[in-house]
Amino acid sequence: MNLYNSKQRWKIALLIIAILMVGASLFVSNSIVKGVSQRERDKAKQWADAIKKKIELVQLTNNTFQEVRKLERNKISVWIEATKEISKETPLDVIPDFTFPLKIIESNTDIPVILLDNENKISSYINLDFDTSDIRLKYKNITINQQTELFEDSLIKLANKWKQKNLSFSIEVYKGFVMTYTYDDSKGLKKLENDRDNLIKAFNQELIDNKSLIPVLLIDSATHKIIGSNFPSNKIEFKNLDKTINELSKINKPIVIDFNDGNKNILYFDESNEVKQLKYFPYIQFSIIGLFALIGYIIFSTFRKAEQNQVWAGMAKETAHQLGTPLSSLMAWVQLLETYNVDPMVAEEMSKDVERLSKVTDRFSKIGSIPHLEDENLTETVKNVLDYLQRRFSDKIDLEFHSEEIIFTKHNGPLMEWVIENICKNAVDAMSGKGKLSVSMHQTPEWVHIDIKDTGKGISTKEIKTVFQPGFTTKKRGWGLGLTLVKRIIKEYHKGKVFVLSSEVNIGTTFRISLPL
Repeated sequence: MNLYNSKQRWKIALLIIAILMVGASLFVSNSIVKGVSQRERDKAKQWADAIKKKIELVQLTNNTFQEVRKLERNKISVWIEATKEISKETPLDVIPDFTFPLKIIESNTDIPVILLDNENKISSYINLDFDTSDIRLKYKNITINQQTELFEDSLIKLANKWKQKNLSFSIEVYKGFVMTYTYDDSKGLKKLENDRDNLIKAFNQELIDNKSLIPVLLIDSATHKIIGSNFPSNKIEFKNLDKTINELSKINKPIVIDFNDGNKNILYFDESNEVKQLKYFPYIQFSIIGLFALIGYIIFSTFRKAEQNQVWAGMAKETAHQLGTPLSSLMAWVQLLETYNVDPMVAEEMSKDVERLSKVTDRFSKIGSIPHLEDENLTETVKNVLDYLQRRFSDKIDLEFHSEEIIFTKHNGPLMEWVIENICKNAVDAMSGKGKLSVSMHQTPEWVHIDIKDTGKGISTKEIKTVFQPGFTTKKRGWGLGLTLVKRIIKEYHKGKVFVLSSEVNIGTTFRISLPL
């Protein structure tokens, strides 16, 4: 009967089922994560296409601005020519026709123009957004002359600013007298530029402020400058930029945005925080479940072990109790035999068996309670039990005992004798009542070792792991509790170790008992 093997098979089956369930769950979770990641990559591609279209729109707008500026410059040039035409000196007998030049001059209603003379003083101006009334509102306590001076100073500064933008014409009205026409973009063109700038600003702001968007980094491939990003500033600093780009390249393949005009932008993007969390969620989930399962297993194992201890104790006490009554009767019968005229040797041997039964009863009573350990001669304890067994073993059993010295250590004599007896009896059974049984003792600085070696049929590697488990037996009869009791006595009561030191099939087995010094 091997109950433990059956239990082990159930444990293995349940473990395999649990592994399959975990594997299936991880497979499903990873599939979901891959699906979400793929959708994010598709969104990144769509976003890249949107960027391309927006930038193409900006480029188209810039080209349009350039064309409009050319037209406005040509318009100003024609306007200046018309102004010159009107300013020309004509003979007194000729009446000039200024209808067309005046029409050209009057047609300029949106391009601001400031005219400067040789001394860089204001000659005239048109289409400005402010006048002296603005100066008067800003500076209420100044005179009219001061207002005029401030206004002209403002115009001169504005004209010089327009000059720096190459928005000016210098014309020699007559020899030695040059007039400079400075102008700015028209109001309509400025409005279009402002709309374009707001579009770019909105795009950048949307990219930076949109927390739901996956982390992206848009870089100009030629200049390696950052066009836009919603990464933390420390990730895109100059010293960390290359590292960030390398990391992003490994996570997702960069998207190249080609504008088909020699300009290219590269979009690097990361996985969203949600996807990263989803990747680790199954492992966290199973770790928590595993932790709860482990805690539950430990709690239930503790309860089960406590229950087993109670069963062991109850069984041992009950056995000791049941043996007590017949043992008392046997002692009385031995005393009665001694009064009759019988062979004294019979009574003596019966007394020894009765004494042996008393020891067995004492052993069971000690199993049911915490045994007391005393610092006694372990060599003598082992020798006594071997002497007892020698007289009861077959003559075909060659029993040897060897100890380097007398060894003292804390132990319980009756229980230790039970341990040696159990292992030795199992060894004799393994040898089928014929062979050599060797018991040796030696000590190290920390341990006392008792080796029990037989020449029996041996134990297979598979059985070595389960030989001390309840229910393990190779005999047709028996409950398989002998070695379980041995392990319990050595490990729990003596804080020692008992294990199979070596074993070979059809050659023999060596058990080792180790007790702490």
